[in-house]
Amino acid sequence: MKLKDIYKLAINLGKNYDPRGEELQILLDKEQVDFEKMSEEERRYHDPESLHNPYSDTRILVGTGDEEITTIMAGIDIETPEVLLADRLRQKGHRIDLLLAHHPEGIAQAALHDVMHIQADMMEIVGVPINIAEGVMASRISEVERGMMPRNHQRAVDAARLLDFPFICVHSPADILVNNFLQDLLDKSSYRTVDDIVNILLTLPEYQKASQLKAGPRIVSGNKNRRAGKIFIKMSGGTAGSEKTYEKLADAGVGTYICMHITDKHRQAARENNINVIVAGHMASDSLGMNLFLDELQSRGINTIPCSGLIRVSRLGQHEFH
Repeated sequence: MKLKDIYKLAINLGKNYDPRGEELQILLDKEQVDFEKMSEEERRYHDPESLHNPYSDTRILVGTGDEEITTIMAGIDIETPEVLLADRLRQKGHRIDLLLAHHPEGIAQAALHDVMHIQADMMEIVGVPINIAEGVMASRISEVERGMMPRNHQRAVDAARLLDFPFICVHSPADILVNNFLQDLLDKSSYRTVDDIVNILLTLPEYQKASQLKAGPRIVSGNKNRRAGKIFIKMSGGTAGSEKTYEKLADAGVGTYICMHITDKHRQAARENNINVIVAGHMASDSLGMNLFLDELQSRGINTIPCSGLIRVSRLGQHEFH
């Protein structure tokens, strides 16, 4: 596969499972209209990828797109140490055509806040009015944008360029895949209590392996004997949303919140609103989403060298790589 085809596949998978449905095309159409109204000077600073890719946290970071790819080194985080690791493996005879990160770097990290709007649509699906959901998210999105401003976004990108590695990050599309996968799994499962949900998660090899590594699913609000009620799965949306979310979710009847990770302030807000919280596990959940994408690449003949916390599990008949 060419690098640009891997990139297009990631975007298309995200679009296919994006909870926003038709709203996604409306947003892309608006982006095109806004672009056409821009002056030449404004267009100079516009990201052209945004006209067809709604995920600002997913980009080709190094490469023209025409590179032929057969073997990928993939990890949850690809930063300068991982770039150096790839170079060392290459020196030892391993073929590595592409570095694939889950968490965004470079321009994709700088624009992480732009993908957080999806959280309002996720809240609407479980019963929060969209005007309230958008209002709750607005200040948090601004906070994340400001928080990203002082970071050295290009450090790992520069390392990859200097060592001549094509580099891509796939964040929101992979997170959307895991969100959809878990929602489908729970929709098909029978459960009553919070513990029942934990046990359903533990049927998946990523969560089994994470549990062996002391990083598996944990109940951090409520307890295992409480009834689960309506479930809200928060695996996509860039990063954590607003602390005010839990009050609105409780008003909408949500009983259990499933996430990758949670801060103490968010956990306290959930407890105050009597919402059970299951932290499924960050690396395990990210691994699940990446595995669903990597399986698509594997089915097209691409080999994967996992690193940096990626628990590689293939659902094409081959299980964990160590």
